[in-house]
Amino acid sequence: MYRLDPRYPPAPGAVLAEGWEAVAGQLPSKTAIVAVEGPPTADWETLAERLTAAHSAGAIGCRVRVRTLDIRTHYAPPAEVRHRTMSAADADDPYYCKLADNPLDSLFDEIPQAESELDGLLIVYGPGASLVLHDVLWYADLPKRYAESAVAAGLGDNLGLPGERAELKRLFYVDWPMLDRHRDALAGRLDGWVDVQDPGRPVFLDGDGLRAGYADLAHRPVRTRPFFNSTPWGGHWAQRALGFRPGARNTALGYELIAPEAGILIGHGPEAQAEVPFQLLCVLHPEEVLGPDAHARFGTSFPIRFDYLDTVGGGNLSVHCHPKEPYMRERFGWHYTQHETYYMTLGSTDTRVYLGLREDADLTLFRKEIEEAARDGVPMDPADHVMTFPAEQGRLFMIPAGTPHASGAGNLVLEISATPYLYSLRFYDWLRPDADGNPRPLPYEHGLANLETERRGDAVRRDLVQEPYVLRRGEGWREELLGALDEMFYEVRRYSLDADAVAADDTAGRFHVLNVVEGEGIVVLTAAGERHALSYAETLTVPAAVGGYRLEARSGPAKVVKALVRDRRAAGPGRS
Repeated sequence: MYRLDPRYPPAPGAVLAEGWEAVAGQLPSKTAIVAVEGPPTADWETLAERLTAAHSAGAIGCRVRVRTLDIRTHYAPPAEVRHRTMSAADADDPYYCKLADNPLDSLFDEIPQAESELDGLLIVYGPGASLVLHDVLWYADLPKRYAESAVAAGLGDNLGLPGERAELKRLFYVDWPMLDRHRDALAGRLDGWVDVQDPGRPVFLDGDGLRAGYADLAHRPVRTRPFFNSTPWGGHWAQRALGFRPGARNTALGYELIAPEAGILIGHGPEAQAEVPFQLLCVLHPEEVLGPDAHARFGTSFPIRFDYLDTVGGGNLSVHCHPKEPYMRERFGWHYTQHETYYMTLGSTDTRVYLGLREDADLTLFRKEIEEAARDGVPMDPADHVMTFPAEQGRLFMIPAGTPHASGAGNLVLEISATPYLYSLRFYDWLRPDADGNPRPLPYEHGLANLETERRGDAVRRDLVQEPYVLRRGEGWREELLGALDEMFYEVRRYSLDADAVAADDTAGRFHVLNVVEGEGIVVLTAAGERHALSYAETLTVPAAVGGYRLEARSGPAKVVKALVRDRRAAGPGRS
């Protein structure tokens, strides 16, 4: 059964405390400065009030007087923060801006320092608190999905701009890069992690316990916490099949493994668990997780993502493309780009995938129709310009950057892609309004600047709709290559296992990502003896350090998709 909350036990000796009284009990009982760092979406006022009250009322040890300092009151003026964190050209682009590379101290003209003679406990809190000289360092976190939801609803704050109306553009391309970089730099010296998803019952995990947990997970298969978002085109498969968010408008986007947002649950159960970032696993143990070659190529950025596009009972996706690598690097600031693939977990010969330009596509007419649709609401038929293919279950479609594409209605796509995920350069969105009735953004000028115009017609069919071929086979199983292109840094394979079949594999220094696409599930058993069940539709990361492992089809026949970074020494498609 698909697990909505995959969970891993804390490391031996880790301190896991729930509730404000228990969290306050982890504060020093002597004179000290405690910095509590974290994102702007956290409820900082409640945190300061509840920590202070719980500490003052506590009976554990000898309590000292508590004072607080809200670091946000010391930010530079809003106009100055905006000037420092976004160029004038980027400010004029309504859709995107280059990833901010500012350090967090650029939010301040002067960073406040505590009094030279401190009497009691001073709690400095808010984004940037760790820049104040301190004795103890905590990180109070809300997963990014909370920030996106709050800002989309007209709530929440952007980094360095408390009290001003927040913008998603700034959240995605300024706030998150700055916050992530700062958090990652602190990971090795945090004294505590505080999960504040439930403002009435926070969960504390001590810093040594946090790092010990990551050290363990770097050597065993791990599944991140899944989440589904709603969009105007979304379907309902995840609600009906998985029981996910039954009251939501739809379950369009399934976040299985999107490293910048993914979390790992550490704890004993729903009432005693902390969600910690998957990204910190890569920061603290990059070679163990990614492998030496992938670490050299991608740094601590986990480069492959798995997510669902659910249009079952929904509508067509927008027709769009993603930035080519030079544009992505120079205009948007990523050092690798958003290549994608669509694996059809559910589909049929009656549903469609849009992919690649037709041989006879007229680019002048394509632009004209895009502009008329955006400006005047004139409908267009994308199939006049973009090829369509039957969305047969089990088919893989390759989508290198620049390729126009979309999933049609009635499909469940497992998107196996490069990690960048916030750059859908839409050409046409079926004249569809957003949830508030407003036209959806159409950054088609960016799209046209990246449109792949050379690969058309038969070349699209040959290169991007590849036929599987067998790489290895054994008793009751085979491993096939589903798709590989020289211009894409990863490839997609698939295991087919008969009931009770056992297939041996080895990471050989490269992480693997697995997903059960057919059957009830499998068991993954590592050479070190770690056992991890994996059910239908679930995704599992196998760190490079795992080495040898087996896939066991104990619950009946199964098919398992596998993605991995291609060996740069490979001579051509299919070799790794």
